[in-house]
Amino acid sequence: MISVVQLTKRFSGGGQDVLAVDRVSFTVPRGEVYGLLGENGAGKTTTLRMILGLLEPSSGYAEVEGFRTTESPDEVKSRIGLVSTSAGLYQWLTPREMLLFFADLYGTPPVVAQKNLASLARMFQMEDYLDRRCATLSTGQKQRVNLARSLIHDPPVLLLDEPTRGLDVLGSKVIFDFIAAARDAGKAVVLSTHRLEEAEGFCDRFGLLHRGRMMHEGTLAELQAATGLSTLTEMFLRGLASDREADAA
Repeated sequence: MISVVQLTKRFSGGGQDVLAVDRVSFTVPRGEVYGLLGENGAGKTTTLRMILGLLEPSSGYAEVEGFRTTESPDEVKSRIGLVSTSAGLYQWLTPREMLLFFADLYGTPPVVAQKNLASLARMFQMEDYLDRRCATLSTGQKQRVNLARSLIHDPPVLLLDEPTRGLDVLGSKVIFDFIAAARDAGKAVVLSTHRLEEAEGFCDRFGLLHRGRMMHEGTLAELQAATGLSTLTEMFLRGLASDREADAA
């Protein structure tokens, strides 16, 4: 489970003061996919980095499975799998070598790591290229290895930061199938994306971030009832229009 309570991040320097995340709160239980949505610069990645313990919050806190990121960062990291399009592979290692290397970093016992590796190889259909160097793999094959890396230590929590960026339809489908399998396995999943139409179809609940603040939160039905609008895109456009009117006043 993930608990985010009044999480705030302020960046200062060069005579500027930027409030990137402003008192954001939400929870994600096991077996739920939570869409953390917003335009570029809304504060999504900054929020994920604070949950991971990579950034220290200015105030507030995040907990993963009862461990607070500011107090027990190693316990938090061991319980999270991160999927990001910016994550690369070690080109001169094979997928087998790389996945077992990451399993060792997470302290996974070798016998369990080998079992997890065999299961993930079947899940992502990687058996044919497990022992080829990553540099020789196609984009789709590398994507599958990256997904397997997030699961090699069988974490209860998954954070996905813009996982479909730059992918074609087939590549995106692999991500969607991965998210569905993670939900079925009882993992708590946070999907951060600005592709609202994609998230609308498979997220259980949504948090709509704008300028670092939580604009709306709830299921799609709850958001529709609260706003009187039918789609997430319409909700964001109304919020942007309201901001422009406020800035012009």
